[in-house]
Amino acid sequence: MQLLLSAAAYERVKARIAPFVGDLDIITLSGPDSFQRNGQDVPADGVDPEIVWTTLDAYGGGLLPTLMGRILKGSKAQWMQTFNAGIDAPIFKSVMAKGVRLSKSNAQAVAIAEYVVSHALALIAPIAAQRDLQASKTWKSTPYREISQTRWTLVGAGAIGTEIARRIKPFGVHLTVVRRSDKPDELADATVTRTDLPEVLPQSDVVVLACALNDETRDLANDAFFAAMKPGAILINIGRGGLVDEDALKRGLDAGKPGYAVLDVFQVEPLPIDSWMWEHPNVRISAHTSNSGQGTPARGDQLFVDNLKRFLAGEPLINEASPSEVGL
Repeated sequence: MQLLLSAAAYERVKARIAPFVGDLDIITLSGPDSFQRNGQDVPADGVDPEIVWTTLDAYGGGLLPTLMGRILKGSKAQWMQTFNAGIDAPIFKSVMAKGVRLSKSNAQAVAIAEYVVSHALALIAPIAAQRDLQASKTWKSTPYREISQTRWTLVGAGAIGTEIARRIKPFGVHLTVVRRSDKPDELADATVTRTDLPEVLPQSDVVVLACALNDETRDLANDAFFAAMKPGAILINIGRGGLVDEDALKRGLDAGKPGYAVLDVFQVEPLPIDSWMWEHPNVRISAHTSNSGQGTPARGDQLFVDNLKRFLAGEPLINEASPSEVGL
């Protein structure tokens, strides 16, 4: 059985996987179509892996086309571990259509959850107003709503949603989770489905989009969605840009519903220089970087180590995707 991964990724995990990989044929990738086994070059026709691990370093180093190409063009692929949390890109459908098992990543969940909480708290507390008063040397009280008095709605209850819930519940917030089933979520005060959003949104001070992008959720946040929001509420999107109708968002912001939008993902990325969002005073923009916490890479490595051990032992995989998630 053969494993294909970037040379950098192998260096990070080789000591951890050595005790259980046995005679697994490990092929590393140091550059596009540049394969090695134990430091020696391997011809491309000798690379047809059963296991492929795609990592952030492979993405940054331009190695993903080679890694994905070996899956799509090969005949032996059985399992792929991806660094992606969302698998809405068409290539994942192509991978799973070949019968390849796919494991998603939850490594970024902690970082994204902290991003969400940080932005929300910075907007709920009068930090900007206090900074302005300091700049003008004005001694003035700044009353504010306590976080424990706010109501949050979290659309999506996957790994990221769970980490967000774990961080906000200790503040005493009221949390409503929106997901496919209304089966109670142990971290939520209420669990509803998307059909209940028109009743939930008018009560919500913070609305977080953390769900997958698919035909049912595309443009979920549209004119009707914003019209139902509570005036002055905060919208945070760390899911996918396609969840938000950006023209409708502008109309909503201009009407104060939402009062603020924190956006880490967009319909088009990088965000075009002429986008109205760059200069809107009530929009907070980041460059799809909410996952960039310092702990994310290490958690991703450990997830692969744990899943590789499970795969080789014939045990259930962590975060394995179902074909329905890619439209199969």
